[in-house]
Amino acid sequence: MRPRIVRIVRNAEFAAIVGLLLIAATSSLLAHHSPSAVFDMTKRVTLAGTLTKVDWINPHIVVFMEAKGKDGNPEAWKLESNPPSWFRRVGVARSDFSGSIGRMISVEGVRAKDGSLYAYMQKITLADGTSMELVNGSGAETKQ
Repeated sequence: MRPRIVRIVRNAEFAAIVGLLLIAATSSLLAHHSPSAVFDMTKRVTLAGTLTKVDWINPHIVVFMEAKGKDGNPEAWKLESNPPSWFRRVGVARSDFSGSIGRMISVEGVRAKDGSLYAYMQKITLADGTSMELVNGSGAETKQ
């Protein structure tokens, strides 16, 4: 190949690599969102029911519970919360949640904007009486 053509090909390869790196870097930014993007911060909900499952995964842990609806029928709720690293920083482990699976809990949070059985958890009281209020900033208030 001639030098000019080689330079054009190398520039195109470089541009493609930079483009792919930018796409990879920004895709993680799109995955994270503010709670107010999905949840209506004015629609508070308080639930009491059975903890059925906990997904201790990034970017947010997800708590599943079965609570009685207004009509008395069971409702399967999905509650999003902070990331696992946040819970570890405030001294809460996965085992603190998994030990309460199948037991009664209570949760306070805000509902999804679409009205589904999906909420952002702001406070949880586990079966053993441990209560954690997720506060804005770096900490949590935990009471036994």
